Amino acid sequence: MDFQYSEKVELLRDQVQHFMDQHIIPRNRQYQAVSSGPLRNDPEALAFVQDLRMLAKEQGLWNLFMPGLRDDEPGMGLSNSEFAPLMEIMGRIPWSLQIFNCNAPNTGNMELLHAAANEEQRQKFLLPLLEGEATSCFSMTEPDVASSDATNIQTSIKRDGDEYVINGRKWFSSNILHPDCAFCIVLGKTDPQASRHRQQSMIVVPIDTPGVEIVRDIPVFHGMHTGGHGEVVYNNVRVPASNLLGEEGDGFAIAQARLGPGRIHYGMRCIGMAELALELMVARCQERKAFGKYLHEHGMTAEQIARSRMEIDQARFLVLHTAKVMDDVGTKAARKEIAMIKIVASELVCNVADRAIQIHGAMGMSPDTPLAELYTLARVMRIGDGPNEVHLNAIAKMEVRESNPLDALRYYTGPE
Repeated sequence: MDFQYSEKVELLRDQVQHFMDQHIIPRNRQYQAVSSGPLRNDPEALAFVQDLRMLAKEQGLWNLFMPGLRDDEPGMGLSNSEFAPLMEIMGRIPWSLQIFNCNAPNTGNMELLHAAANEEQRQKFLLPLLEGEATSCFSMTEPDVASSDATNIQTSIKRDGDEYVINGRKWFSSNILHPDCAFCIVLGKTDPQASRHRQQSMIVVPIDTPGVEIVRDIPVFHGMHTGGHGEVVYNNVRVPASNLLGEEGDGFAIAQARLGPGRIHYGMRCIGMAELALELMVARCQERKAFGKYLHEHGMTAEQIARSRMEIDQARFLVLHTAKVMDDVGTKAARKEIAMIKIVASELVCNVADRAIQIHGAMGMSPDTPLAELYTLARVMRIGDGPNEVHLNAIAKMEVRESNPLDALRYYTGPE
């Protein structure tokens, strides 16, 4: 397989890197101070972020991930293989993804609406996201059930004339506290008596709908961030029946279609995160001495550098392979590769960032480097979009299903 980037992709890589160097890295300290402080959701404090977004849009570095867009829906329309090396660059500074309109949960919601929304819904909900006029959240996880199995959800969506009435409690509805968040896409049950995977439906709920109560912003590893991870109660929330995505019972299938592409985005950005952690590790090793030698001259530290490089390159090749499979045969056919990427990439950053933190010593745990943020985000990724254990189980099932035991037994050398 040829992993050489095309001339088009190389040009885009240069453009994205230049934008990062000129506009995002110089504002990184400012963003970190705002995002983790009391003004993290203040429109005025975040105004510079929207300015950067519009600048990226003017330069054509916008909606790079969206494939197959119509002429009236702005976006680059890159393939997964073309987008992967760009996402790697963005991944070095996680908040930069929103500048290029390539950040979750908007990416998944845009792909979901692009695939499942009717024309009225596209105009009302999808276009504002594509244009950068609004942001959104995805409201699936619930505090009272094991969300590793999405069929467990308890939130109810009941038809009442020309409306649906929603009741339930969700949490980790990321981005719901952002001042530009216009709506949530909510997963709930329309028919608890239907077959296991036909009980759920998806519906769009504008944030300002009566009955939508944001209970709290949940800290993650004792940290607070722009957009938050809100716990929200839907108390007799009424929305038009026209807000339902697809048909009743389509919710589980739509959710799976949404989460698949998002998992490869995990992999793409994790490569960049791990590369940055390794670069910081190597730089630290060349400027610090212990027991009369630079850190990289100690065998144990040298091994950590080498293992990190090998693991990053292995993960990158798996990401590019998975992207190619998705481009050639579609997301459904690549589900095993997507599951593998989600696990490999999230564990990669945890491993490399952990080594880098250890080599930095106390400094690695402080906000003076991005290492603590990278490690925390990667640790979250091992749970988000389905715990890694669920994906491991799915991979094993597919491996067993695709195997031919009789073929393997031919290689036994014992007595017949």
